[in-house]
Amino acid sequence: MPETLSPELVLGVIGVYFLLLLLVSFITGRDERNEIFFLAGRQSPWYLVAFGMIGASLSGVTFVSIPGAVGAIPALQESLTGEPTIKLNIAFSYLQMVFGNFAGYLFIIVYLLPLYYRLHLTSIYTYLEQRFGSISYKSGAFYFLVSRSLGAALRLFLVAMVLDRFVLGAMGIPFSFTVVVTIALVWIYTYRGGIRTIVFTDTLQTLFMLVAVILTIGTIAGKMGMGVGDLLGMVQNSDYSQVFFFENGWRDPNNFFKQFISGALITIVMTGLDQDMMQKNLTCRNLREAQKNMFSFSVVLIGVNLLFLVLGAMLYLYGTSIGVTPELVGNNIKTDTFYPMLVFEHLSPLTGIIFILGLIAAAYSSADSALTSLTTSFCIDFLNFEKRASREEEKKRIRFVVHFGFSLLLFALIMILHASNNQAIITVLFKLAGFTYGPLLGLFAFGMFTRYKVYDRWVWLVCIAAPLLSYLINLNTAEYLAGLSLGFLVLALTGMLTFIGLWIFSYRE
Repeated sequence: MPETLSPELVLGVIGVYFLLLLLVSFITGRDERNEIFFLAGRQSPWYLVAFGMIGASLSGVTFVSIPGAVGAIPALQESLTGEPTIKLNIAFSYLQMVFGNFAGYLFIIVYLLPLYYRLHLTSIYTYLEQRFGSISYKSGAFYFLVSRSLGAALRLFLVAMVLDRFVLGAMGIPFSFTVVVTIALVWIYTYRGGIRTIVFTDTLQTLFMLVAVILTIGTIAGKMGMGVGDLLGMVQNSDYSQVFFFENGWRDPNNFFKQFISGALITIVMTGLDQDMMQKNLTCRNLREAQKNMFSFSVVLIGVNLLFLVLGAMLYLYGTSIGVTPELVGNNIKTDTFYPMLVFEHLSPLTGIIFILGLIAAAYSSADSALTSLTTSFCIDFLNFEKRASREEEKKRIRFVVHFGFSLLLFALIMILHASNNQAIITVLFKLAGFTYGPLLGLFAFGMFTRYKVYDRWVWLVCIAAPLLSYLINLNTAEYLAGLSLGFLVLALTGMLTFIGLWIFSYRE
């Protein structure tokens, strides 16, 4: 192993990794039927879906942002800027949201999965057409397309940013070229096999991601001359290990009740009401296997998130021991780059290779399924694939064009993010989710928990007004409500406003 991690070596490792993904794609994509692309023939083993969903749920955002956010404590912020503030997801506070996630997964298991399987859905938004009408259906599908496009762009942007900052930028390769290659690789190994390929590649990528985290923890322990057990004890006794936050009330973005409720709602909408995540579950053979997949995945996910938080604490303990802190750009602490900075500049080349593999695996395990689900939703929900009488070959050609079109859209969004990014990626992602997934939450809640019908032609107006009102209310809560910050609870507010709007335009049959 060389003493330094050269860009050429990194590119070689990435190349070998993608050759492996392409091999999996070749094996699983030989049957190019639309049914296989969309639902894998409903023959996916539940345990493969469960394991692969770990990587898809965490993504490159969790891989880099969550460990970095652990050390964004007020004391650190004050020492760098002179302006003490309460940062989001400090210490182990993110675990409060993870507990809320588990409650959200239980709701999906009990209520949403039975609904989707009973109706034999390919796109989950066709439920809205059956319940309310075509305008409601298109409104729900539209918000999914917006939400998932932004989310996928954010995740891929994070990978491209790290590769540009630590690898390709040093070779004089422009950021735009890095983005093109990043998206092209996803497109190449998903355009034939679709969701069936992704079930297998996500399993492989989850494995790489978890191995990367575990080996990084072991490397840091060795660097500090401690056993892993001793270092874990050091983490437990440090300021970074606080899990529950009650003392600062609702003004604190890390308040337990805000994080727990937000975690449950985010899981319901970003998994249960998201075509991307539910499409994998709908590939299982039957409802019982889908429920086993979801429950086992949700339990394991708690342990995996805890592993990422432990890694974050270890990174800051090690950084303190060698006098390294996160980069400061203006008044903004770049916690997102702290993990890769330590890996590339202060740990071994082997650790750098492991990090690159883990980051690529984490990011692509969510980005590939996002591209496939966007293609699925647009083909089913807007091009009416299930109703049109076109031949299979013509549908495949249209699907190919749609798949390529969403790849171009992701490129454009990433370039916009590159020009305007100034906040931690995970914070941006969840802020966007509150406004774009809120209408979906309100639509499904009204459909499932009331017996009212709605005047379908007015639903689009409700779905536009609710996020706008939510945004205006959120801007002024701190001023008019004694410093109250809604944080991720803006999702609940947007969903509630959508629900109220639907009730206004509703009637009894």
